[in-house]
Amino acid sequence: MEKTIRQNTKIFTLLKGLLFSYIVTAFIILILSFLMLKLDLSSAVISGGINFIYIVSAFIGGFFVGKKVGQRKFLWGFVSGVMYFVVIMLVSLLVNRTSALPLGSMATVFIICSLSGMLGGMIS
Repeated sequence: MEKTIRQNTKIFTLLKGLLFSYIVTAFIILILSFLMLKLDLSSAVISGGINFIYIVSAFIGGFFVGKKVGQRKFLWGFVSGVMYFVVIMLVSLLVNRTSALPLGSMATVFIICSLSGMLGGMIS
């Protein structure tokens, strides 16, 4: 019984970390969109900003989850980064109705998100 409660607590912690990651994502996207409105940013700068959003958001989510879980922090951070990627890609597929990114770019984003989450968990 106690083990089940601990597992549920970890899952809720993971969900809280993901929610926190998406709040950070929304905030940074607002900043990036404001900069796009006011400045004439090149596509390379915008692409770099989006990668920055992935890195920071997944890192913060992994850090939060690792801090709360306390054991196997890197693994929970990794899971947080993977879940962040999965939800971002699912939402993108639902909105676009086509492939969100080319397969090579999708693999890159997966690696960025999962490793950033794992790094956040390790540092926590």
